Amino acid sequence: MVECKVTAAFVLALAVQTGGALIWAGAAAQKIEVLEAEVQETRPVYERLARVEAELEAVRAQLDRIENKVERL
Repeated sequence: MVECKVTAAFVLALAVQTGGALIWAGAAAQKIEVLEAEVQETRPVYERLARVEAELEAVRAQLDRIENKVERL
């Protein structure tokens, strides 16, 4: 019959590794929260930028039409 012994060093190593994994998971969760908050803050800026780009395209099209009319004269 096989006798199983659990040494103190094994228990200590297991506890240290478990603690390290929990600390790493907590740090990762904190980073994710910070990034999510940052995205929420910048979302309105991206929406405004998209509207400005669309408006700029319309202005360019209008300018092209004006230039074409001036060239024909």
